[in-house]
Amino acid sequence: MSPLLRRKKKNPAERVVTLVSKPGCHLCDDARAVVAEVCAETGTYWEEKDITVDEELHRAYWEQIPVVLVDGEQHTFWRVDADRLRKELGT
Repeated sequence: MSPLLRRKKKNPAERVVTLVSKPGCHLCDDARAVVAEVCAETGTYWEEKDITVDEELHRAYWEQIPVVLVDGEQHTFWRVDADRLRKELGT
């Protein structure tokens, strides 16, 4: 079997989920609830960053808010699927 197919799964407690959002965004509120729930279940640390105070995030993601990053890589945007996030986190 190829070494790429035998990649070791990361421990959810070692992962970082970042929600990129902005105030007054109803999709961000929905995403926050899903991220908080999944991260609580899996023991994964999560943080939220506001694009209105971070110019680099604003340039990168302003059309896609909310955006979920896992370990700094884009996982999804607009709608967060709890099962897909759990799978990404290895649970």
